[in-house]
Amino acid sequence: MTNTALDIEALKQQFLNREFDQRTFDVTTEAIVTFATACGEMQSKYTDPKHPDFQAPPTFCSQFVGGRQLPEAYPRFGGIGMDAGKAIEPKLAIRPGTKLVGKSHLHDIYTKTGRSGTMVFTVMRMEFYDGAGQHVATADTRMVVRERPQE
Repeated sequence: MTNTALDIEALKQQFLNREFDQRTFDVTTEAIVTFATACGEMQSKYTDPKHPDFQAPPTFCSQFVGGRQLPEAYPRFGGIGMDAGKAIEPKLAIRPGTKLVGKSHLHDIYTKTGRSGTMVFTVMRMEFYDGAGQHVATADTRMVVRERPQE
């Protein structure tokens, strides 16, 4: 895998911003409390269902994954794949009883070169919508594939 072997612009043209997966997630009181507690959340609006503003913590959507990680025919690059991080952007409060629809697409593809060689980063974005079609959160998952070390 080298920069010359990869046409990143062609990959962007072929794969970016095309929905490739959709999943539905039911938000329950128990799921919110369990998630908040596991994360060490202390604010009662995230841990106490009796709180008048009870809602899911801002990072709640980080737990959801789609049925597919990548679109069909997306190249595997032949290197070593690793998790490169996650970012959550909450937009609206998520409450118990909400049915979330997560829609996935590739948001970005880029390369970097470091001490270990060329790395290809792929940003998979899942946007979450409630039953009324309101965009409630965005979750970006970054994956990196780096060149296999020369032996």
